Amino acid sequence: MLAIVQPLIPHYREEFFLKLKERLPLDVYQYERSENVSKGGFLASSRVETIYINTLILGRIIAYNPLPLLKPKYSKLLLTLNFGHLTVWFLLLTKFLHKKKIYLWGHGISVKRFIKEESQPSLLLKWMIKLADGVAFYTEHERNLWLPYFPDSNLISFDNTISGIENIHPLHDRSSLKEKLKITQETIVLYCARFNIVERRPDLLELVIQKSDPKSVGFIIIGDGALKPDFGKYTNVYDFGRLYDENKKRELFSIADIYFQPGWTGLSIVEAMAYGKPIFTFKRSEAIKQCVEYAYIQHGVNGLLFESLNELVDFLNNKPNKEAIEELGRNAYEFSHRRLTIENMVDNALKLLAPIS
Repeated sequence: MLAIVQPLIPHYREEFFLKLKERLPLDVYQYERSENVSKGGFLASSRVETIYINTLILGRIIAYNPLPLLKPKYSKLLLTLNFGHLTVWFLLLTKFLHKKKIYLWGHGISVKRFIKEESQPSLLLKWMIKLADGVAFYTEHERNLWLPYFPDSNLISFDNTISGIENIHPLHDRSSLKEKLKITQETIVLYCARFNIVERRPDLLELVIQKSDPKSVGFIIIGDGALKPDFGKYTNVYDFGRLYDENKKRELFSIADIYFQPGWTGLSIVEAMAYGKPIFTFKRSEAIKQCVEYAYIQHGVNGLLFESLNELVDFLNNKPNKEAIEELGRNAYEFSHRRLTIENMVDNALKLLAPIS
């Protein structure tokens, strides 16, 4: 039997655990209180049964009670690939005593130090990976970064995604939807993410809005947060705030031509791709931090990566070729519905946790 330890289970992850549990006997432990889900702007899973494990959290240092995981019924543990988790170190270093197989799941790289660690991986993570029986990374890109160091190790990618990709399909009555919501611009750009961290660069989002032609380029904003700019002064911004109404969200994504997020692109781009929207963002740099899902964007195939703000603004103001944008969107839709389904993520997990002998 498998024991999985996670901080908590947000709504977008519940289908993964439910489907995994259908195919593998497991228990899920969580080390954060459920009320912390809503504090982070997520909805808590209501369907995944979890067991709270007593935990001490001091900043980035986390230590939880290992005794429940050492029960004889568990032969395998799936823990977090995070060098700040003292209990993971303890369990890895005592494998010779408890004899349990330990698998790790994580980014494998710091998002904030990504450029440096691409060429010089974390020494602490390297030790953790060496001690583990196998590791699951969020994307194939991170797996490929580690393969040269551990060519014979059991390393896989989960192809990180969200629930319900296969059920996401854009509506086709775009003109009537625009008329219904009084959206008049020809090119519609959509942003859908929380305004809670500076790395998403809401300052750049506002600058793009300021510099865009208000008569031809409109912006749909979904999201709220302490760092949200005042969009009320822009005539070409349609601000819907925090939105959990899936029918309304489907309408807004269907109206949009382009999904744009200046930085910190993560799982939000997976949802946008599933709606058939090409992803526009800025290239990863020291100034522009991007999450690991950034690797899903293929420049000129399912999105466009811009070097500068002026390059993006010029593109938008010069009436983008509709056919080219639609082709990028079709490719985004195909990629997400083929590669980023929960079924695919579960299948990948089973390759690590329950390989067919």
